[in-house]
Amino acid sequence: MSDKTIVLGVTGGIAAFKAAALASLLVKKGMTVKTVMTKAATEFITPLTFQALTKQPVYTDVFAEHDPTHISHIDLADHADAIVIAPATADFIAKVAHGMGDDMLTTILLAARCPVIIAPSMNVHMYANPLVQKNIATLREIGYEIAEPGEGLLACGYEGKGRLMEPADLVFYVERALMPKPLRGKNVLVTAGGTKERIDPVRYLTNDSTGTMGVDLARVAWLMGAQVTLVAANISVPVGPGIDVIPALSAVAMYEQVHTRLPEADIVIMAAAVADYRPREVADLKIKKTGADLSIDLVQNPDILASLQGKYKQGAFSIGFAAETHDIEHYALEKLHRKGVDLLVVNNVLESGAGFGYGTNRVDLYDREGFVESLPLASKFDVARMIIERTIARIGVL
Repeated sequence: MSDKTIVLGVTGGIAAFKAAALASLLVKKGMTVKTVMTKAATEFITPLTFQALTKQPVYTDVFAEHDPTHISHIDLADHADAIVIAPATADFIAKVAHGMGDDMLTTILLAARCPVIIAPSMNVHMYANPLVQKNIATLREIGYEIAEPGEGLLACGYEGKGRLMEPADLVFYVERALMPKPLRGKNVLVTAGGTKERIDPVRYLTNDSTGTMGVDLARVAWLMGAQVTLVAANISVPVGPGIDVIPALSAVAMYEQVHTRLPEADIVIMAAAVADYRPREVADLKIKKTGADLSIDLVQNPDILASLQGKYKQGAFSIGFAAETHDIEHYALEKLHRKGVDLLVVNNVLESGAGFGYGTNRVDLYDREGFVESLPLASKFDVARMIIERTIARIGVL
């Protein structure tokens, strides 16, 4: 990303202050950020703020041509690898949707040939207005990416949908715009997190999974252009934008959700740590301490991965995960054939830096022919990237 140039457009809304944080994050990623502000935006935040953060000139006036050898708005459009408008007001969205070019920012968009990300921010009722929604739909139709606003308390005092997407999430949209899209048009189904098997209203059986590996796999697939559904048990990391998250805290709930979504999935990645057993009975009220020993009768949970055999979409590619502590290859090959997956990702949870609770992982890959490859110790995000890249090579979408 270090050789990429981003044009950051800032329009006149109270969320303009968040654009400064976005500029800072993009610069930290090594990108060159050139800020273009509407006149209204300068009423909320000064150009000097962006100049200080980006070490680049800030553009506010389409007629301020400082270099006679270049027409500024054309030059910016020609050299931008991506354009992100944050915040994008209702007024600005209407202008762009109707092809207007009456200031620096709108004229750049008319001349742009790179990916464009629009991040709306406005009052909840303004955002819901049919005219605004029609204009947003027009922008989608011509290929602009819409970074949907979040819900919450708005500056106007109302509560609802209209908050500018958080800067860290907008960075994901920018990175996605800059990346190749080998998974465009593919549906990817991912499971993540440790399931919770209830004992009573305040206690449950679970494991040490944080869900990080599954979440990172979902993120990488989305960055590479896929439509991603994440069936999530107990996860302790943020998912990020663009991913359809389906809560499924127990093994039974995950079984149902995975089977419901399986027919559309081109790639199935079963990274969740699913409990093998659950209590036969779940108490309606908290079980009180009596002074006597307590026994809990456990029954087996459904084997979700094994149950998918014969039910995949034609041509779908399946990936399973296994956390082992010994006899890695023996158990890996046994599980791969029993579960009927195309690729099995195995880690030794006793190995330092691998498995639960670490920000890193080190895994081995097996297919139906046997051992394939050992991936090096790396961040879980980078391990996820390597797994997705190997998958892409195998299914031949590159």
